[in-house]
Amino acid sequence: MKTIDGKMFRAMVETGANLLHNNHPEIDALNVFPVPDGDTGTNMSLTFTNGAAEVKKLESDNLGDVAKTLSKGLLMGARGNSGVILSQIFRGVAKSLKGKESADAVELAEAFASGAKVAYKAVMRPVEGTILTVIREASEAGSAYVKEDMEIEDWFSYFVKEANDALDRTPELLPVLKEVGVVDSGGAGLVVVLTGFMLALAGEEVVRVDVATAQAAMKEAEEASKQKGYQVKYSFKIDEGKAKAFTIDGFTHELERTPATDVNVTQKDDVIFVSLATERPGHTLNVGQRFGELAHITIVNFNEPDYKEPEAQEENTAPAKETAIISVAAGEGVKKMFLDLRCDYVVSGGQTMNPATEDIVKAVRKVNAKNVIILPNNSNIVMTAQQAATVLEDEIHVIVIPSKTVPQGLAACMMYNTEAGLDENVNEMTSALEGVQTGQVTFAIKDTTIDGLEIKANNYMALCNKKIVACVPDKIDALKKALEGLVDDDSEVITLICGEDVTEEEKEAAQSYIEENFEDCELEMNDGGQPVYSFIIGVE
Repeated sequence: MKTIDGKMFRAMVETGANLLHNNHPEIDALNVFPVPDGDTGTNMSLTFTNGAAEVKKLESDNLGDVAKTLSKGLLMGARGNSGVILSQIFRGVAKSLKGKESADAVELAEAFASGAKVAYKAVMRPVEGTILTVIREASEAGSAYVKEDMEIEDWFSYFVKEANDALDRTPELLPVLKEVGVVDSGGAGLVVVLTGFMLALAGEEVVRVDVATAQAAMKEAEEASKQKGYQVKYSFKIDEGKAKAFTIDGFTHELERTPATDVNVTQKDDVIFVSLATERPGHTLNVGQRFGELAHITIVNFNEPDYKEPEAQEENTAPAKETAIISVAAGEGVKKMFLDLRCDYVVSGGQTMNPATEDIVKAVRKVNAKNVIILPNNSNIVMTAQQAATVLEDEIHVIVIPSKTVPQGLAACMMYNTEAGLDENVNEMTSALEGVQTGQVTFAIKDTTIDGLEIKANNYMALCNKKIVACVPDKIDALKKALEGLVDDDSEVITLICGEDVTEEEKEAAQSYIEENFEDCELEMNDGGQPVYSFIIGVE
């Protein structure tokens, strides 16, 4: 064929999404570091699936419209750095195809060249040997190869071959890839998408195969088993005499025992907001009335024959304010630490569950502030937060302080001064990041060698500022190794955040070791309840 229209591009998108979904576990396995992180294949698959879902809703077969819709879906669904870069590539493609009913090989070559340029501009410090290199080298080769009146299939097969060749060269550009013996995972994900496009051009279909993890399957089964009853929402101001007896965890547990599901309890100052699903709405209201007078009560009967699921609507549950802080964190204890430090809202997410751009956009709108400061607290979420800020730039002033760890985010929150101006606060909070050393203890997911250090699956790794310094069978021994690499004569405070897998005996052992060996440092110990990391350590 000489040209493609929106209908063909729609088929290419669907095939690319299905092929990426079917192959994302293999792409996850390419991750260099043996930590249970937000895997590249999963992030890219979730991102592209969101874009494909938006395209599927579109009624137009105009090529420019399909490309624009895909771009928007990818933009809002982007998860992790790889997902953000993927969305930027297709943002550039959409810009080039704007207003076109169809495109020939020359115009497609120009579109992917535009995608490469936009993606590079979106990254503050582009690194070669990554997805960026793959799209740049493939588009450069494609631009040199294309000719007027060329068959689309001819050009695209050459383009994909060049992308594969560029992917094979990534270990020569990034030494760590060569050491571990893998190609770049983000580049591999892009090649899978482009291969799906090529298959669609050849008239082949790719059926989406269920490759869900056991954890995802269990969650799906749990959701399916939930009975439909009533959706209940209400709020109340805590009575003064009940304030000491009220805790969010305890209150949530009481609601769950009524019984109720999908329980979401948030607190703004002394006002509590409740949302849940239940077969017994009266019981859940009684629990709330014990702590204060109920207001804004909404009860929806899911069992009504004519009931239709309402479209999602944005709600401002917080009163309007000048400046708000949003943090990203996992673990109820960690979330509480941020909320106690004047953080207005915590987006659930972290190493294994990177939030999408849309999750952060919704949170920004929810806090109802003129200025919003975002603390991503993870290096794989910084770009997503920045993309959310770009989405909202004409609506809300959003500042991303690039905290890459939980201790950095906590240190930044501590520097926030309600009496100071926005610029002063941003400067102080940003400066606070540099004064924090971060350590982590987590388990290894595979056997490998990193920087000459032998890693064995299921052993515990000690990380100092993202560098693996030890891999041992015992988590307390790993904690000791991390502390040895972080604490020096100038250290004053050690913050230890214990994860969900740490026992009481292990907490006592950790506390005793720190107090005996670092007696000049003040110890702040917290139950974070975070997954993945047995210990998160902050040293200041």
